[in-house]
Amino acid sequence: MITQEEPVTLKIPPELELTADKFFALCQLNRDYPMERTSFGEIIIMSPTGSETGNRNFDLIGQLAVWVRKDGTGIGFDSSAGFTLPNGAVRSSDAAWMKLEKWNSITESEKVKFAPLCPDFVVELLSPSDNLRLAQDKLEEYIQNGVSLGWLIHRQNRRVYIYRPGVEVEWLENPSIINGEPLLPGFVLDLTTIW
Repeated sequence: MITQEEPVTLKIPPELELTADKFFALCQLNRDYPMERTSFGEIIIMSPTGSETGNRNFDLIGQLAVWVRKDGTGIGFDSSAGFTLPNGAVRSSDAAWMKLEKWNSITESEKVKFAPLCPDFVVELLSPSDNLRLAQDKLEEYIQNGVSLGWLIHRQNRRVYIYRPGVEVEWLENPSIINGEPLLPGFVLDLTTIW
């Protein structure tokens, strides 16, 4: 039985494996059903977030966007952007950022699909219905595939989990701000409007 906290996962037999282009086309035909693909080829169908979480994520993205424009060294992405990670998974986060030189290293045709690279920074904002363990696994996967900094924001527990390569996950209890140093110099996320 599927509970509200579990996304729907479709297992695809190897003989029906979707190419990157076919998976992109499937996602474009079914825009009302946000999808990701695991490194094993399973398709994960996620429900849209509730309005309150959407509002908090809008604020988060707005704060990041202001910093991205001012800083000028990278490019930002919202929750609808998918990336093909080195392990073959196609993932999207609630917000992401990557250095311009990485973004500029791929072709224009790669940019219009699920770009074949991993962001440098990702943020996941948990909805009340999200499964914490699944979100933690997703952040670990991002780190294993090249993310330099990841934040998992758990609003209900007022906790932020901080992921970096090669170090234990750190967490902060009820912080009012969190900064992105040294990767995102000068970026400070005001969590008072997120909580």
